[in-house]
Amino acid sequence: MAYLNDNYLKLQAGYLFPEIARRVREFCDANPDAAKRVIRCGIGDVTEPLPSAVIAAMHRAVDELSVRETFRGYGHEQGLESLRATIAQQDYRDRGIEIAPDEIFVSEGSKSDCGYILDVLGDRNRIAITDPVYPAYVDTNVMAGHTGGAGESGRYEGITYLPCRPANHFVPEPPNEPVDIIYLCFPNNPTGAVASREQLGRWVEYARKHGAIILFDAAYEAYISDPAIPHSIYEIPGAQECAVEFRSFSKNGGFTGVRCGFTVMPKALLARASDGRRLPLHSLWHRRWSTKANSVGYPVQRGAEAVYSAEGKSQVRHLIDHYMGNASILRQAAQRAGLCVYGGVNAPYIWVETPAGLTSWQMFDRMLRELNVVVTPGSGFGACGEGFFRISAFNSRENAEEVGRRLGNL
Repeated sequence: MAYLNDNYLKLQAGYLFPEIARRVREFCDANPDAAKRVIRCGIGDVTEPLPSAVIAAMHRAVDELSVRETFRGYGHEQGLESLRATIAQQDYRDRGIEIAPDEIFVSEGSKSDCGYILDVLGDRNRIAITDPVYPAYVDTNVMAGHTGGAGESGRYEGITYLPCRPANHFVPEPPNEPVDIIYLCFPNNPTGAVASREQLGRWVEYARKHGAIILFDAAYEAYISDPAIPHSIYEIPGAQECAVEFRSFSKNGGFTGVRCGFTVMPKALLARASDGRRLPLHSLWHRRWSTKANSVGYPVQRGAEAVYSAEGKSQVRHLIDHYMGNASILRQAAQRAGLCVYGGVNAPYIWVETPAGLTSWQMFDRMLRELNVVVTPGSGFGACGEGFFRISAFNSRENAEEVGRRLGNL
């Protein structure tokens, strides 16, 4: 008899987004006329076509694979050298941050890497996670056996939860006790909050003091419009000694269905072995990749490289302006409806308080039933998400305007 990984049995009933899909499907089956009017503003999936510069680059790459002279097989497990060099230069060195190309690891997306990173981090670490939070951070730690069971509130034993509420502008302060691994995501999913240079500086200071590692998810950095807000944790002095950064092409280049992202693993970053030695994570992360993966498909990487071309940058800017235009429409409509609204300024998510007396899932059901609009209940992001819901700006302009009109009837 084969044995299961019992840690999976500790997971809550279902991952948030499949549960939303199930409820929407049941509603549509029971209400076929209303089903035709349903607009999905729940999951953060892009809707607009890939930039034409990306499409052209991918076509060229496919053509290369069609003839013997330019055919390519296995590539470097870290990703194309030219792509990594471009990322290091344009995302970091041009901003005054010294990141080397061999500190870049190309992958199928930042969501995957947020889970894969646990392969090289031990189960003795004390984990700190913001609340509300992107569910994958919690669930991957449960799967890896880094937590105990869940209590009545849904919180897991062994995790230090960092409450994010209006009072702290959804940016927590470092805890009073020492922790070893810290998950931070800014611009934040789900709240849309951003962290200032001073706030990130306090986290870097804390991590260096306690020998902790910050896992910094910067998947939405391209949506920052405020010049005072850092795009990278490495803009903070000392962060390369205590932080790993995850980036994605999903939300800037529209790669949600294509799949490509990257992780920055600085060589200066050390962690402690069980025998007390302090060793670099870089070599272990490289070993993990060379053993378990072969990077990302060649055409996809060429498409990602095209994001950094002059034409690609212009087209990406157009996509971001489109989605942030949607965010402005949705944010203003929710405010006109008398709702208390956060986010939607430097991030494509609007975080909204439910009217008094309604839980997050009750608000989800009401929005679906009365407005035929799908949102994401805040409680699905953690205990502190109760009493809120998230509206995603990833949609067509027509749908965003229609949702704005429907919000007026709430």
